Amino acid sequence: MAKLTIIHRAIDKLFCTGLHQSQKILAYKALILSLTFFVYCSYHINRKPTSVVKNVLNRNCTGLIPPKNVSVDGDPYWCDWEPFDTDDSSTLLGFVDSSFLFAYAFGIFVSGAIAERMDLRIFLGVGMLLSGCFNVMFGLGYTFGIHQLWYFLLAQILSGLAQSSGWPGVVAAVGKWYGKSSRGFIFGVWNSHVSIGNILGTLIAAAFVDSTWSMSFIVPGIIIAAIGVIVLLVMVPEPSLLGLPDPNEDDGESSLSSSSSTISYIGKEKEEEIKKVPEIACEEKAISIIGALRIPGVIEFSLCLFFAKLVSYTFLYWLPNYIKYSTSFGASESANLSTLFDVGGIIGGILAGILKDFTGRPATTCVGMLLIAVPMLFVYYQFAYVSFGLIVFLLVVLGVLVNGPYSLITTAVSADLGTHESLKGNAKALATVAAIIDGTGSIGAAVGPLLAGTISEIDWGYVFYMLMASDVLALLLLLRLVVRETQEFLRNRRTRHHSPV
Repeated sequence: MAKLTIIHRAIDKLFCTGLHQSQKILAYKALILSLTFFVYCSYHINRKPTSVVKNVLNRNCTGLIPPKNVSVDGDPYWCDWEPFDTDDSSTLLGFVDSSFLFAYAFGIFVSGAIAERMDLRIFLGVGMLLSGCFNVMFGLGYTFGIHQLWYFLLAQILSGLAQSSGWPGVVAAVGKWYGKSSRGFIFGVWNSHVSIGNILGTLIAAAFVDSTWSMSFIVPGIIIAAIGVIVLLVMVPEPSLLGLPDPNEDDGESSLSSSSSTISYIGKEKEEEIKKVPEIACEEKAISIIGALRIPGVIEFSLCLFFAKLVSYTFLYWLPNYIKYSTSFGASESANLSTLFDVGGIIGGILAGILKDFTGRPATTCVGMLLIAVPMLFVYYQFAYVSFGLIVFLLVVLGVLVNGPYSLITTAVSADLGTHESLKGNAKALATVAAIIDGTGSIGAAVGPLLAGTISEIDWGYVFYMLMASDVLALLLLLRLVVRETQEFLRNRRTRHHSPV
């Protein structure tokens, strides 16, 4: 059960004494939004090093001059790190990526249920401390000269399980403090923590990758652990602890089918389906996974995110490697150039959120961006090498189109569905719904890098065809919701047109 600590009471007395309730609510909203921003930013800082370091775990040693104390003896892999010094290194590195992602996907379903039933402050804080420890563990493989594959796989599995605490925790915390008004824009800006975390993680890892790659993991590990301590000290996970009103209670009374800022998938023919969803709000019990799956839209968006996140995480883990492969840039230069994709991701997340708020049609927004992303993936693969300027432009555009739908689904859509009108204001579905949607997406995120590692050994072109096919499947899975949104839009338009002035 969540409760205030002595530090919380001291902070509240020091900074909030004399404030009106509305001012106090705004102050704590700003605190929770900024704190969770840095929290999840640190999670992604810790996910990025493997994509950067894989360029030195296995690279083309031809033309490199070995140190005087290194005997090459015709070994083409003398500069690589065993056990990644073989012809199938891409497959092995794919296993390293996917060991983290499969563990994360498994853990997030469990984490969602746990987050609904315990203090989010402790849940997140402990998860961050463990994430830091396991990230450092991977880096110590270099420090102590460890060359066993099982060691790096174990470090990634433990890190994935620990990191699964992040998304359900931050979405639940923010969802408890913010209602549905302008959620798309707020979450679009807030979700830039993913791209900013990726950028910072890349820059930090790149700073050490050519000298001592252990620090590429150790420094991010220290950062997330330090922020975890701050969470344990100052986070207030829900308004009720301070005697403040729940922002979702007012929103819960409004109809989704008549609001332009919420999801409107339920026509009159779906009213009976809504009634079947467990009405548990009055008892404020955590919803079950089955109950969450019965919320209209959860299954469709979860399956869509499987393919959307497959594409996004293939870029996350393999883009620096592909840039190095397709250009003349070195490991650190390729890593730095890959951050442009994340710059586009920031723009895409905000743009998708604005479009969702303006149109009230999140599925249509996602489908539109995915539809444009497919040909742009083909253009990038075929023509990016023409000039440096074209590489920069296409990386930013792809970041917008690939990460926009992914960002919208994991944030505003998850929060809207987690406070669906059928739940009658119950906020104890937020973490579970977020975990189902992001967990399903994370399975795709695990599959993508694994397939990319294997397929790239044949031809990188096949990797891009896989990504294009995934985006097509993602948009097809949302077509039913797009039809409902269009029907609801036309129905509301006719109603406004015929209503008396």
